[in-house]
Amino acid sequence: MKKRFLLLVALVLVAAMLVGCTTETDSVLDKINQAGKVVVGTSADYPPYEYIDEAGNKTGFDIDLMTEIAKRMGVELEWVDMPFDSLVAAVDSGKLDMSISCFNYDEERDKTVDFSEAYYTTEDAFVVTSAFAGTITVPEDAANYKVGVQSGTVQDGWLTDNLVTPGLLPEASLSRYERVDQAALDLANGRIDVLMGDYVPIQALVAQNPDLQVVYHGELSTGPINIVLPDGDAALKAEVDRIIKELQAEGFIDQLAVKYFSE
Repeated sequence: MKKRFLLLVALVLVAAMLVGCTTETDSVLDKINQAGKVVVGTSADYPPYEYIDEAGNKTGFDIDLMTEIAKRMGVELEWVDMPFDSLVAAVDSGKLDMSISCFNYDEERDKTVDFSEAYYTTEDAFVVTSAFAGTITVPEDAANYKVGVQSGTVQDGWLTDNLVTPGLLPEASLSRYERVDQAALDLANGRIDVLMGDYVPIQALVAQNPDLQVVYHGELSTGPINIVLPDGDAALKAEVDRIIKELQAEGFIDQLAVKYFSE
């Protein structure tokens, strides 16, 4: 009996040690360091944050930032380009180590993933064509028109919560797009009257198409933007936050802003 008891105690101790080891190596940061690479998701359709240049390469504010973060982590960077509204789920499921794509903090997203320290702050904007005969003095005025937005964005959430749900904007008058360039094409062709998006990419659209104009901009759904991280991974969050603060202190992020956001 005594031998069996001692054997049982030994097994329990071994099991506890194994659990402890699993916990210590459970961080995605350990996986990244062991693999020597970090797998990062983005939706490369949102200039100047992330887009494909004429040579077919990913570029933009977020792309350069993540490239530097990976460099300072001492690992290679592997990009995965996918629709914006798939990125959070991909981080949550472990298909991606993290994601950067002009993400704003959102309570619904925070239920399944974590967010890094903010690395920049943005605003929202409404853009129309020169043929637009209406008026948007306050954001709620958009409810009088056919509105387009990129699916899964915080702008999508703002329109749904503030215009569709209260009954101000009919569901049929809100068109959701997988990519923002698809929405811009429908705006140019008159299939929607107004496009809501992040102010900086909207400015980029206007710069490319003089027929477009911003009729309103301000902080509605946006604000600080963050990197999406696996839920509860304190080690990875601490490492990414450390590097972001380091880059802010050095002026690296301000330099990126000048490079990509200056008119």
